[in-house]
Amino acid sequence: MLQRKYNLELTEAGCDEAGRGSLVGPVFAAAVILPENFQAEGLNDSKKLNPKKREQLKEIIESTAICFSIATATKEEIEKLNILNASILAMHRALDQLSVRPTIILVDGNRFKPYNQIEYACIVKGDGIYESIAAASILAKTYRDSFMNQLHEEYPQYGWNHNKGYATKEHLLAIHEYGLTPYHRRTFKISLQTRLSFK
Repeated sequence: MLQRKYNLELTEAGCDEAGRGSLVGPVFAAAVILPENFQAEGLNDSKKLNPKKREQLKEIIESTAICFSIATATKEEIEKLNILNASILAMHRALDQLSVRPTIILVDGNRFKPYNQIEYACIVKGDGIYESIAAASILAKTYRDSFMNQLHEEYPQYGWNHNKGYATKEHLLAIHEYGLTPYHRRTFKISLQTRLSFK
């Protein structure tokens, strides 16, 4: 069972990102503040849930959260700043959009940057421990998956509806055959990955 990290006197915002390791498109981030009595059966790290369960939990989170927000950092920002800094930028943007100011920020992972002098804690694999981070991971993942499904309609040969832009064999074979799209993150040395995959 997931838990809260802090007592209920603090307003706890969970933050997580999705798409950090993808070869394609923006990185998505979510920030969520849950109510004291929040309950959602099966809430967990989004990577451990099937798409149907993620969508069910997304609806519960969005309908019961005190507030939530989704933000992105673009492919161009990823290439300029690097993926770590772009991921943190996306999380800051998500926090900017919350209608309630948190008093503590819980971040999945081990890296973050100070945000508006609000206390924060980084928790490795926090999306499998704390409910607010798990909720953020589900929102970030479902919104990014939806975005990748839209891109798939434009470039169906890359299988983005299945691989979501990650370096699967299917995706790398498509890059080898069709080349890179305007959505590919060119600073990720994709051409090198592709060559290595066929050795």
